[in-house]
Amino acid sequence: MNTAKTPPRVLCLTMNPSVDLATETERVVPTHKLRCGDTLHDAGGGGVNVARVLTRLGGRCTAVCPTGGPSGHWLEHRMQEEGLDSVFLPIADETRVSFTVHEHSTGAEFRFVMPGPHLSEAEWTGCLAFLEALTDFPDLIVASGSLPPGVPTDFYARVARLCRQRGAKLVVDASGPALSAALVEGVFLFKPNLKELGELTGETLETPAQWQAGARRLVNEGKAEIVALTLGHQGALMVTRDAMWFAQPLDMPVASAVGAGDSFVGGLVWAWQHGMALDQAFAWGVAAGSAALLNPGTSLAHPEDMHRLFAQVQVRPAGP
Repeated sequence: MNTAKTPPRVLCLTMNPSVDLATETERVVPTHKLRCGDTLHDAGGGGVNVARVLTRLGGRCTAVCPTGGPSGHWLEHRMQEEGLDSVFLPIADETRVSFTVHEHSTGAEFRFVMPGPHLSEAEWTGCLAFLEALTDFPDLIVASGSLPPGVPTDFYARVARLCRQRGAKLVVDASGPALSAALVEGVFLFKPNLKELGELTGETLETPAQWQAGARRLVNEGKAEIVALTLGHQGALMVTRDAMWFAQPLDMPVASAVGAGDSFVGGLVWAWQHGMALDQAFAWGVAAGSAALLNPGTSLAHPEDMHRLFAQVQVRPAGP
């Protein structure tokens, strides 16, 4: 992990940010009007969420995202309210709005995720041009979340190539073709869940040995230096070429799973930024991801919960 005295510079890139709404109703049924409770409004999208958690912990980063329309203006205002150092790249279409509904009668959570605005070629290439023009290039870029319509599937791969050219590290938290293309270029770290890892390897991953083999295979193929696999109620696994660690899940109530993965990345990157050993950074990621489960909607992890849960995280060597 990083041992420099000056904390490394982190940039969180979100190509498809959103205004995230969360509410609750007794039961989700078709046709009828569903009377809902109070609505929570948060700035969202993968990299935005990572930046929120990182900033709450006292870390420093710059959040970069394209925004447009009234919802984009609201997003900008909210991110500034939260004290995020942000750069907003203007687009013609409107920033998406997504929402989550908690059903009281069953405890189920329904997540409605919109595709996002259509970015023109000039707009998405403008995002790349912004990164290329940075004279004070970040030490690490977190590229997280889906790509909006109009952005080519090799966009994160282009960011990976740029990072390699500029001597930076890239963390990717994405899925599907965009992730596959980035991994062909090779990244510093990527954080799949079990479903995403199975899709990448084309294998059934039902046992710890299969989880470990799937993650190790991607590391050995040079697709990532580190694989941080989140397993939900089964814990988490981190794999490098030389080591492997497993963290047991924490026994705790779950208010919402929204943003748990982003919180995991935020806690891990914060620890990396502060020079902690890799297994310690992994533990902070687990604590942050677990802390997000305590809060409704897209509230994400809060520092007091992260610090309390960190003392409960047990990380042990895994593998043969």
